[in-house]
Amino acid sequence: MKKWLLATVLFSALFVLAACGGKDTGDATGQVENTAPSETSNVSNEINITGINFEFDQAEYTVKAGEEVTITYKNEEGMHGIAIDELDVDIKDDGEATFTPTEPGEYTIYCNIPCGAGHADMKSTLIIT
Repeated sequence: MKKWLLATVLFSALFVLAACGGKDTGDATGQVENTAPSETSNVSNEINITGINFEFDQAEYTVKAGEEVTITYKNEEGMHGIAIDELDVDIKDDGEATFTPTEPGEYTIYCNIPCGAGHADMKSTLIIT
């Protein structure tokens, strides 16, 4: 009976502590600050892409039109590269490419080295805003 009571007290204490924890997003006046991401928070004109059998580290990348973009590509596993046909990007294995996109839109990033069974699915999207 004492073990059951002790377990109940410990469980209750953990529950109360868990409920009291968490991220404090308020300032000294108790006002909650806006923690929503800004529209451009994921936009960077320096992109690092990593290839891992048989996928890229992100489903999409976003850059701004009219600004120079540098893509750095690195293999973590396997033998891969990347290409974006409309932007004349062609990196085999590890490397870097620089270009200035002029047309907003979505462009397919794909593996340009036949790498095995998952090769056809190794795609991501470059979004130009």
